[in-house]
Amino acid sequence: MKVAVYSGSFNPLHIGHLAIMRHLTQNEDFDSVYLVVSPKNPLKDSIDGSSAPERLEAARKAVARHPELRVRIDDIEMHMPPPHYSVRTLEALREREPGNEFSLVIGADNLVCFREWKDYGRILSEFGVIVFPREGYDAESAKESLEAEGQGRYRITLADAPMVNVSSTLIRQAMEEGIDISSLLM
Repeated sequence: MKVAVYSGSFNPLHIGHLAIMRHLTQNEDFDSVYLVVSPKNPLKDSIDGSSAPERLEAARKAVARHPELRVRIDDIEMHMPPPHYSVRTLEALREREPGNEFSLVIGADNLVCFREWKDYGRILSEFGVIVFPREGYDAESAKESLEAEGQGRYRITLADAPMVNVSSTLIRQAMEEGIDISSLLM
């Protein structure tokens, strides 16, 4: 089975995340999507790991409202010691489910700085990534640079998907200002 691993803080899940999950289940060759709520991103200081159980429960409720998607909430990182590196999560999934083929879902913003990720070369060669567009980020150039470095070993797929310009950061800021953002939530 081909599984797209979509991990992140998801603080909160919004219509941009929903658009990505829809694209993965309707337009890509994946049998399933595992939505992995990460307790704490090692490259970001802004999310408090103690909020992970609430974010996980919110993700379960949000995904339950969309039964048409082949998305499963996976709490694997909740049971792993920090730091929560994607390569460790992918390895743990492969060990738990050796018959499945896993690929990591990222945004173009992450592809541009992918060399900062732990064992990024292993992720690209052993698992591969599917990259979604983000405004202001040149995914094509980042892909070309990484592929040249990988000399044919790296698997990078740019999703032919529409860009949804919304972010969890902007939603949190709007919420703090008392702005109704309910139409942006998943």
